[in-house]
Amino acid sequence: VVNLLEKSIFDRLREMGGERRRKAQQSSDSFEYYYKRPRTSSERHRRNESRNERARRRSRNKNNHSSKYSDRADHRQPASSSKSQAVNAAVTPSSSVATSVPRAAIQDDRDGHLIYKEGDIIHGRYEIVRTLGEGTFGKVVQVKDSEEGNREYALKIIKNVSKYREAARLEINVLKKLQERDPRGDFLIIQLLDNFDYHGHMCLVFELLGLSVFDFMKANDYQAYPMDQARYIAYQLCYSVKFMHDHRLTHTDLKPENILFVNSNYRLVEDGKKKKPLRVVEDASVRLIDLGSATFDHEHHSTIVSTRHYRAPEVILELGWSHPCDVWSIGCIMFELYLGMTLFQTHDNREHLAMMERILGTIPYRMCRKSKTKYFYHGRLDWNEKTQAGAYVREHCKPLIRYMKSNDVEDMELYDIISRMLEYEPSHRMTLEDALDHAYFKRLPPHLRLHEEGKTAANGSSSRAGSGASGDR
Repeated sequence: VVNLLEKSIFDRLREMGGERRRKAQQSSDSFEYYYKRPRTSSERHRRNESRNERARRRSRNKNNHSSKYSDRADHRQPASSSKSQAVNAAVTPSSSVATSVPRAAIQDDRDGHLIYKEGDIIHGRYEIVRTLGEGTFGKVVQVKDSEEGNREYALKIIKNVSKYREAARLEINVLKKLQERDPRGDFLIIQLLDNFDYHGHMCLVFELLGLSVFDFMKANDYQAYPMDQARYIAYQLCYSVKFMHDHRLTHTDLKPENILFVNSNYRLVEDGKKKKPLRVVEDASVRLIDLGSATFDHEHHSTIVSTRHYRAPEVILELGWSHPCDVWSIGCIMFELYLGMTLFQTHDNREHLAMMERILGTIPYRMCRKSKTKYFYHGRLDWNEKTQAGAYVREHCKPLIRYMKSNDVEDMELYDIISRMLEYEPSHRMTLEDALDHAYFKRLPPHLRLHEEGKTAANGSSSRAGSGASGDR
């Protein structure tokens, strides 16, 4: 019985296989009949008609798509009347007047940057002169404003990416709130003059400034600034950031790239030790920029803030942060202005902490114990000095005092203020109010000590208010 069943099943499967082969052959025959046989005249006519219909349909879709964007303003063409367009058409290419160009759709590159060229018009008034810089957020270009006699400004064009648009809105909010409290810009924070949305790109218009403190130093072969200029730059930075702290705001991204000279014109000074003359900036007045990461005290605090080399230990150890993290960054910047080199040149948390211990001493046990990170073992930094990284830290880092160029009073005053700014414990770290009254800054000429002028004005107004009140009584 079993053998019979097996035989019947096998025969049925063989029949099914034969049916499949017959159907496949029929399908193949019909395919060859239809596609390989000669076409009749009626079939060729129907085929040509369908091909022409498909072409007409593609053409209609293309026209509809292009007309959809025909009313969008174009940054390559200024808004102008037909009369001015006729005048522009008559101008030769060598003329300084911008010529009109064919309207085209606004385009971005794959990273979200706006695609532009020199001479393009943004927002119907800002003509692009040249690119000033580029960052993760977008690009900064120099522009001429046709509505203000071609006055030049810096235009920050944010990437057409949602997270960068949101960061730009936050920066605009911070800048406007600070400008309400400082409408004249006395506290040296860059002034926002205009802002608008340009086809998904947030655009911010600022006063046109010079090179950053970092770029000037880079162009000068990383030569340190003269002591008097390093002092004045650091003083202005402390003065500006203190204003932010007084209004419950932390910058969180202080670094030499975010400190710009008002004018970076320079003179050349011969140095017998160098093959080529040094650049010395003529005016060391600066402005603080890039408040895109600034955070009010009541707002959410991201776990990690600040650029790596200027990041405070409490941020690395994820202990929470506030205004003192800015003070730490300023201490690192002051060291860099003095020596032309970065204090903590690293890209790794554990190595960064090892450098701190090498330069500033052992990290306090309380901070080690409170940290949830895995950088410590039994209350000490888990760091092997016998590794290649350990050898690098040992050879390239030394106690802070040994970096001082001399034992002169000025150098020791600088050492004192930097070491107090680089206290591990945020609660023990120097405040900017104390920093501005430090002996290192007392050496500035009286007319440059801005905070003392502010104190004098405040005291004068309070005394006048007091005398007025007594008169009323």
